[in-house]
Amino acid sequence: MTPLPAGTPAPDFELRSTADETTSLSDLRGRPVVLVFYPADFSPTCTDQLGLYQMLLPEFERYDAVVLGISVDNLWAHKAFAADRKLTFPLLADFEPKGEVSRAYGAYNDEAGTSRRALFVLDGDGVVSWSFVSPNKVNPGADGILAALEDLQKELAT
Repeated sequence: MTPLPAGTPAPDFELRSTADETTSLSDLRGRPVVLVFYPADFSPTCTDQLGLYQMLLPEFERYDAVVLGISVDNLWAHKAFAADRKLTFPLLADFEPKGEVSRAYGAYNDEAGTSRRALFVLDGDGVVSWSFVSPNKVNPGADGILAALEDLQKELAT
């Protein structure tokens, strides 16, 4: 399974972010969106990766970008993980049906039954402008995300 390449319209989705709230991709049109698919709450690499994105949130917001974390973990695991790591961006539960959104983006690991460590930057029209899949135990950092957001900003300026 390969991730959706640049130029592909991003599949719309609606996933739970809390017991009472959902997040819909279509509701975010007009702004860049960073989708962070990750294998599991509380795993060491995921903890480091999402902690980095929390630290860089002001930089992402400089590009008016919305960051969404997505894994197959349930809402309660997300709630505990976000509280423990002081994450303020939404963590979305791709829980039921398990991995449906991850599969739509080419970011599901059938063997492990989890999301792969995949990143997508979507433009304001909901089109993939950049995607990357990292090996499961490798934190992909933020350089690719920031470069993609910079490219989007340059496109809008021309």
